[in-house]
Amino acid sequence: MTSGQRQRGVKEAGPVSQVSYAVFLGLDVGKEEHHACALNTAGERVYDKALPQSEAKLREVLTELSERGPVLVIVDQPASIGALAVTLARAMGIDLAYLPGLAMRRIADLHPGAAKTDARDAFIIAEAARTMPHSLRRVSTDDEALADLEVIIGFDDDLAGEVTRITNRIRGLLTQVHPALERVLGPKIHQRAVLELLARFGGPQGLKAAGRRRLTATVKPRAPRSYTKLVESIVEALDQQSVTVPGTRAAETVLPQLARQLSGLLDQRATAAAQIEDMLDAHPLSKVLTSMPGIGVRTGARILLEVGDGSAFPTSGHLAAYAGLAPTTRRSGTSIRGERPARGGNKQLKRAFFLAAFASLSDPTSRAYYDRKRAQGKRHNAALVCLARRRIDVLHAMLRNGAFYDPPTPAAA
Repeated sequence: MTSGQRQRGVKEAGPVSQVSYAVFLGLDVGKEEHHACALNTAGERVYDKALPQSEAKLREVLTELSERGPVLVIVDQPASIGALAVTLARAMGIDLAYLPGLAMRRIADLHPGAAKTDARDAFIIAEAARTMPHSLRRVSTDDEALADLEVIIGFDDDLAGEVTRITNRIRGLLTQVHPALERVLGPKIHQRAVLELLARFGGPQGLKAAGRRRLTATVKPRAPRSYTKLVESIVEALDQQSVTVPGTRAAETVLPQLARQLSGLLDQRATAAAQIEDMLDAHPLSKVLTSMPGIGVRTGARILLEVGDGSAFPTSGHLAAYAGLAPTTRRSGTSIRGERPARGGNKQLKRAFFLAAFASLSDPTSRAYYDRKRAQGKRHNAALVCLARRRIDVLHAMLRNGAFYDPPTPAAA
């Protein structure tokens, strides 16, 4: 690792352990103030105080500790409330690392006491860096484009959660008051024509009162190819139920509001997707990532944020383990032997690899590998995990060499 990389704070567990640090500064970050605990190589505390969320105070403490020798700053939250400390340390040329929450909780069990205080957490963070550097993770580079991309990706993730919540609420209400109508509209709830119908006419009573002619006039401009079939399905579903379920009147009032909310959220997601695509296109590795079948704008952006150029992972096995896609061996005597899927890892990265594998099933090479695993008796999800793990080998080589995806020959596939 070059000195330039070290100054930019590009870190991973392996490279961190190869540097001789004089001070390990653990920061349990907070909104108003952090708690800082600094240990020397012998494990003695050289600093243990509350540290205000202030650039001047942070700089003073980091400067003071740097006089003892190389400093490693370890945080439990590298973004959000910990962003100022991370950015300042990077600007001062101080190395950075990140201790994931799950690892921190497990390491905390090794220390006596059950108290949960900021001071204890800061000490555990520093002690983990001093004695167990393999538990640390890298902190993303200070690439401004990646920082902007992370903000938009986080916003899009929040929108996705809201879309799911509102969608489930709409389908739940329709199922409650008119199951037959939900079976028609539920699978198409994100279509503009369906949302406009719900926003304008409400639930089953409003749709029935509107009549075929008004339904057609509303749907036709938004679904010119399928409006006839959609209207016929709605009319048939409405005729299947003659009784009025309690709560229908309230649902007629709530459904239009929910439909308008969902429509607005989908518009915001479309805008966020366009912004993500523009930011991703500006990054030199974007074309490399998206050249691989199954990797689109959102999955490519997530992989880029979590993996970077891949240099932090010596082999594809390290990357698979970080993503939680490497199987873990279980062996004890003669009674327990085998492997099971990993439960840890970076959940967001794991999901991105899994979704990309699912989307790649239209690719002949990926489909052939998936079918082979299915033929071996694996279920759908297990076969997809195997495919995702196989694709990590290819993706790691692509990032390492800066090469575009090269489809294998039929014989190699």
